[in-house]
Amino acid sequence: MKNKAYLLVTGCLLLVVLFGFDTKQQHKFTIHFNHKIGLKELKLMDEKYINDFGEGMIIAKFKYYISNIVLTGDGGKTAAIAASPWLIDEADSSSKSIHISSPFTNITSIQFQVGIDSIKNVSGVQTGSLDPLKGMFWTWNTGYIFAKLEGYSDTAKVPGHYFTYDIGGFKKGENAARKITLQLPVSRIANPASINIDADISKWFLSKYEILISRTPICHSPGALAMQIADNYSDMFSIGQFK
Repeated sequence: MKNKAYLLVTGCLLLVVLFGFDTKQQHKFTIHFNHKIGLKELKLMDEKYINDFGEGMIIAKFKYYISNIVLTGDGGKTAAIAASPWLIDEADSSSKSIHISSPFTNITSIQFQVGIDSIKNVSGVQTGSLDPLKGMFWTWNTGYIFAKLEGYSDTAKVPGHYFTYDIGGFKKGENAARKITLQLPVSRIANPASINIDADISKWFLSKYEILISRTPICHSPGALAMQIADNYSDMFSIGQFK
């Protein structure tokens, strides 16, 4: 009887080992964001750039929230990786790399949102990447700035020639969150160690709309201008070179 009981217990444990755990392998990789203006690498407070309207500018700040990452793999299957927002900040090189795991060996596309969801926007002061000390929280208009671009331009008709674009808003009719979907090159979908995403600031000024610093050097609130700029910068992302 003891031998039979031992065999029964052993058999049950073997079944648990074989079938009781999720053995699906997770593949670790990095999403790295590279910032540029046209073909030039972005360097804060170091170089003068020219936009498509011939306006010279020196960039002082560039940062934005990424959230709700979703990967598409073989057969069109999708996997939501995480909803928590990451703050990508040119001034903090470590923030430009997101380390995640994927259930797919092959990744055909990546989707993410620029901005954060409405629930977090109405949840008041928070911590981590949403800490107000990060400079992305509107104290006057409870909610978060989704993307920020600031700098100097002689064409900006404001004190100090300092232009500032703080883009946000989540209410109906003025939701500045934008969903981005990027297809990976066919030659690079197999088990990538990293996905490099380029963000071209020049698209802030010219894509779907024309945004001249000389005309509108400031945007500090939700509304029509913020929506236009958000539409523009939704086109700034592209798959970059792979390491």
